[in-house]
Amino acid sequence: MPMPHRTFAQVAKRRLTGKEGRERIRAVRELIAELPDYRNGPYADLRKWLTEEIEETRVRSSAVHRDSIAVRREGAAQIALVGPPNVGKSSLLQALSDIQIKTGDYAFTTLRPVPALTRIGGVLVQLVEIPGLIAGANEDRGGGRALLGVLRSADAIVYCGRPGADARELRAVIDEVELAGIEKPSFLAATRSDEAPPEALAKLRADFPGMDVLPVSVLDDASLEAFREAAWALTGLIRVYLRTNGVTEPEPTALEPGSTVTDVADSVHHELAATFMGARIWGPSARFEGQRVGREQPVQDGDVVELIKPM
Repeated sequence: MPMPHRTFAQVAKRRLTGKEGRERIRAVRELIAELPDYRNGPYADLRKWLTEEIEETRVRSSAVHRDSIAVRREGAAQIALVGPPNVGKSSLLQALSDIQIKTGDYAFTTLRPVPALTRIGGVLVQLVEIPGLIAGANEDRGGGRALLGVLRSADAIVYCGRPGADARELRAVIDEVELAGIEKPSFLAATRSDEAPPEALAKLRADFPGMDVLPVSVLDDASLEAFREAAWALTGLIRVYLRTNGVTEPEPTALEPGSTVTDVADSVHHELAATFMGARIWGPSARFEGQRVGREQPVQDGDVVELIKPM
């Protein structure tokens, strides 16, 4: 019996993450070989997507990107890590993902945006470290215009600052982002908080009274988990779990707030969204566990939904 098509799609995306060029094409061909040979339906859609992915990969590989620093989006949302040079952005990104980054206790270790995926409550979210912004970025000082261009496409921003550092450096970064007209949901991560005395953290909060400040240390798993949840909150997305034949899938679907049961069905397949008969729901939206609901029932973060298919 073939793997459920939705599970196969999730597996495919995981296997392609971080691969480009020949390596990505080889992985795509292996996935195509594993698909059942159906001419219609969700498996045929998967085959079409994977076939198109081969051509898109070839186009990307043949293009020249010497002056481009665009970041290819992956995951449910993209969140930028922004701050002055040498505040620990690379170490934080490395602690939150499996990526290996050159780090050093000196400025401008990172020269180009670095993307990495982290899993938050089962959903992949892309974090992008932006090289240290400095005053004058809007006049292209330090290559600032291109870096601000990357920020424009992000869904949210996490500003990074070290307690005890000169607040004027971080203020200059925030001012450059605001001057560029970039408005995104954000909070301030107090990096290397394990090295800072309480009074330094208190001063950081006082220097930026309009921002939520979250202490974080790469040596403290609890603070890293708190960071993930705060970053997830910035996306505004909700997580809904699908249940099939009494079994709840471990990885949720990320949806926009205000989504309905029909949107859940559409995330599985367009044909299913047109034909399903309703759903049973567990979690925050349900008045009682397993409540039978209609197509337009709103869903909330943490809901478990079992779609009722036509007989």
